[in-house]
Amino acid sequence: MDTRHLVDPEVWPIVEALPFREFDRATLDQARAESAGRFVDLGAPPLAATIRGARRADGSEIELYCFDPNPGTQKRAALFHIHGGGMVLGTAKDMQFGPSAMAAALQIPVVSVEYRLAPETPFPGPQQDCLDGLAWMASAAEGLGIDPARIAIIGESAGGGLAAATALMARDTDGPKLAAQVLVYPMLDHRTGGAACRWNNRSTGEWVWTRHSNRFGWEALRGDYAAEDARKGWFSPALADNLAGLPPTLLLTGSLDLFFDEDLDYARRLVDAGVPVELHSYPGAIHAFNMVAEAAISQAFNRDLVSGIARLLKLEG
Repeated sequence: MDTRHLVDPEVWPIVEALPFREFDRATLDQARAESAGRFVDLGAPPLAATIRGARRADGSEIELYCFDPNPGTQKRAALFHIHGGGMVLGTAKDMQFGPSAMAAALQIPVVSVEYRLAPETPFPGPQQDCLDGLAWMASAAEGLGIDPARIAIIGESAGGGLAAATALMARDTDGPKLAAQVLVYPMLDHRTGGAACRWNNRSTGEWVWTRHSNRFGWEALRGDYAAEDARKGWFSPALADNLAGLPPTLLLTGSLDLFFDEDLDYARRLVDAGVPVELHSYPGAIHAFNMVAEAAISQAFNRDLVSGIARLLKLEG
């Protein structure tokens, strides 16, 4: 189905300006290089990062990019950020602009984790990196000037899926207690776009992140994991049997995004499990639509994101 006429005209430039295209293992290196190049054009982030390190069980280091608008201030709310990229693209180093801008806008610290990518590191490596980074942030809270009771996790696209997975892992393993989870068009269900897809919505997934790309991203992450044991929700949060005990949730998505149906279903299941949920969907919004910052729906998205985080973390002003 041709959905061009359904796309908000103000966000259409993202399709024309960015060379998104379907890729596979043979073209992944090129896709990664193109992805990195897009973020160079954004310029220097509003706040410079301080790079810290957390340790994996094998002794190797996970880099964490820390953005602090007011160093030396104590007992602040904070965000733990996980970047997007379909599980196979992007780096925290290249994608500093977004978390830096959030720190500046909210006037709170933001820590962004450099998790390993698939297929080089399949499940559970990326998820474990995120959990280890979150644990480091909670343990270092005093030195970072953070209130450990007011840490929220946030991610967009694959980062949103990893944020949801990390929240489940933290709950299930007695990890850091999160004040909130903020899921921006999260990638939650490994079945979407494949033979087992539960939705097959004719109006979603034509632009930017397609069914083909989604299948590749999930297959790369899955490796040889069967997704049949108790960890299946850590791999693909839509598979989690029980969502009770997760933190209050802010979820934002677009009506034409491939993830639209799985996102709405996850929000519904969270509500059914007794989790407070604030849900926003934007008409005519394709995947990553908010990169066109001047569009009216992008401005509405930014207002909803900032005000929603402020409410969840009880920020003053």
